[in-house]
Amino acid sequence: MAKINKTNAMRILDAQKIEHNVLEYKADDGKIDGISVAKKIGRSMESVFKTLVLKGNSDKVYVAVVPVEREVNLKKLANEVGEKRIVPIHVNEILSITGYIRGGCSPIGMKKKYETIIDKSVKNNDMVIVSGGKIGLQIELHHDDLIKLTEARVIDIT
Repeated sequence: MAKINKTNAMRILDAQKIEHNVLEYKADDGKIDGISVAKKIGRSMESVFKTLVLKGNSDKVYVAVVPVEREVNLKKLANEVGEKRIVPIHVNEILSITGYIRGGCSPIGMKKKYETIIDKSVKNNDMVIVSGGKIGLQIELHHDDLIKLTEARVIDIT
């Protein structure tokens, strides 16, 4: 197997000595959505989480982390963070805001520290999976480590 070039997320996990597994999947079929990725890595839909980057009326950026088969409830999230309205950022803004590309956006190691909210279902699994910071890589880690590392609030946002 070829050596994996470490992403920012992986370097942070290593530096913090946080136990994690890197899971690789083939992306040459173009199927990089969360549900396809969960199937490719052979993990349950409840344990694989997608990272969504959103913006509030205040122009503040938020990161929502939810199970791949669920949708974030934008009204509920806006209410929780004190915004009138919250919307996903445009796909063209993902790289400049996060440092990651669409399909490879990890909640760990973004360019800046954004307020992160993880759906409460994260606690249903000891180990959870998030993007590894590039297409074809996922990171599996303990849910407590993900919450601590991202300084996330854990609430019901789906």
